[in-house]
Amino acid sequence: MRLDALIFDVDGTLADTEEAHRTAFNLAFEQLGLSWKWTRADYRRLLTTTGGKERIARHIASLDLSEADRADLGTRIPQIHAIKTRLYSAVVRDGAVPLRPGVARLLDEAAAAGCRLAIASTTTAANVDALLHATLGTRALDLFGVIACGDQVAAKKPAPDIYLLAMQHLGVRAEHAIAFEDSDNGLRAAQAAGLWTVVTPTYWSEDHDLSDADLLLPHLGEPAIPLAGEPGSRLRETAWLSFAELGGLREEALS
Repeated sequence: MRLDALIFDVDGTLADTEEAHRTAFNLAFEQLGLSWKWTRADYRRLLTTTGGKERIARHIASLDLSEADRADLGTRIPQIHAIKTRLYSAVVRDGAVPLRPGVARLLDEAAAAGCRLAIASTTTAANVDALLHATLGTRALDLFGVIACGDQVAAKKPAPDIYLLAMQHLGVRAEHAIAFEDSDNGLRAAQAAGLWTVVTPTYWSEDHDLSDADLLLPHLGEPAIPLAGEPGSRLRETAWLSFAELGGLREEALS
């Protein structure tokens, strides 16, 4: 069965961005005179809610407030999130968030093989643009033919909407594509869209139930950063996930 497209989540999948997001949230809270400060443990819990605005809303809902104060803070969510996005973009553009091991290599291998590449992320277009340009430069738009972001759909992950939108724009069917994710919400979204899914968790998602992933790896691997126990455990050819082996693993699993 031919492989026409690879569809990537962004935060945690292309790059481990979450600490930069957490820092930007806290800086935004400080700038706005809010006494909130999200620890790493706090943010890890909040990440089970998809979307930055939604995380702010969840935090507000957890506070001991009058209904009037809660409603007032709710109206400020767009402002808080806009400032956070600006701060995050500045950090990323400074080169502080690199791509995860193996990502650039696999993107190049797929593109060289004529496979189309797409983004399916619940983060904002501004965040995606900042990361892609900081890590891949001007060739980012040439690599990714479709960039689908969270504000373009009514329901965010774990709903499959963003993947369905990406496939619609690509003009491909689920059986001819593979999704890359890092979290349980992302995995559930991709599989609900009918996609075979590779999951590479980070600290922020390593405690998620990812047992349904079609291929679960700590990262994609590089010749200089090989995957422990590979080849021989999940991979057969190299100690990193190559595009050639990826297609073979998927075809074997689906046959």
